[in-house]
Amino acid sequence: QVQLVESGGGLVQPGGSLRLSCVASGSIFSINTMAWYRQAPGKQRELVAAVTKTGEPYYDASVRGRFYISRDNAKNTMYLRMNSLKPEDTAVYYCNKGTTSGWWDWGQGTRVTVSP
Repeated sequence: QVQLVESGGGLVQPGGSLRLSCVASGSIFSINTMAWYRQAPGKQRELVAAVTKTGEPYYDASVRGRFYISRDNAKNTMYLRMNSLKPEDTAVYYCNKGTTSGWWDWGQGTRVTVSP
């Protein structure tokens, strides 16, 4: 079973930056499209960005041009660089496979709060 550990969240002012990290156990990390998701209070979890096993990125329109996703397969690690943060980016951020079903067990997530 793959275990996912997210980190790097925190409290930041609007316009600030954060870098999230996701470490996955198991070598199958490298063969999957991976993604970052977020869940804001009272809302459903949504896809933020994804990266294929060869590094091709995809971004939701709400974060395109501000967020940058990357991965290091040798380290089973994925990153999300978040710039120009807005209050509406406030959420718990999770990593998992980039898919619409059949996810691995979700990690605890990392909380991002954007507030003055």
